[in-house]
Amino acid sequence: MSVGCAIDACPRGPEFLVAVLQNRFNAEILDRTRSLGFTDWWLTAGCLAQTVWNLKAGKAPETGIEDYDLFYFDPDTSWDAEDHLISRCADLFSDLPIRIELRNQARVPIWYRQKFGLEYGAVQSASDGIDRFAYQTTAIGLRRELDGDYRLYTPFGVEAALDGRVIPNKALPIASVYAAKVARWKNIWPHLDVMPWVEGGDADMDDD
Repeated sequence: MSVGCAIDACPRGPEFLVAVLQNRFNAEILDRTRSLGFTDWWLTAGCLAQTVWNLKAGKAPETGIEDYDLFYFDPDTSWDAEDHLISRCADLFSDLPIRIELRNQARVPIWYRQKFGLEYGAVQSASDGIDRFAYQTTAIGLRRELDGDYRLYTPFGVEAALDGRVIPNKALPIASVYAAKVARWKNIWPHLDVMPWVEGGDADMDDD
């Protein structure tokens, strides 16, 4: 299990946290999720970086965010166990007008090949899912501990998210996923600098 790092120990971590918490839904999720009893979990993906992009673009912090991803790890990979927690999560956040996607990362290898035609590989912690995002920029996890402290998981840092640079992550050969996501993002946040996915080499900056 990755415990991440303290906010002050992550380069630009305090700046990132201040921005992310301006989205009231991020703040509520981070606070309430502690009651679910997870030992290994992260709020992750677009809801974090896109909040930052909204502030940069002068938009309301919640603009354009389709869902809020909660990753957790439970060695019980049964459908029933995950469904039970999804129901608990739905009840916990029923007053918020957002969609929260709660997923046990230990179950991802079970369905990933059928959906994408690829082997996902073994999963040992919730952060393994973050490591395999198609984009380095949103590969960030944030959680709030029981003592109130925040922790970040940042395999590629938070600088790209703060600076509006979208960088591919080729941990898995899913260029089509990357292309679809960044096309949507550029439509909502045109200030983003998007690096194209280049097979077999490094990407060049695309300033379109």
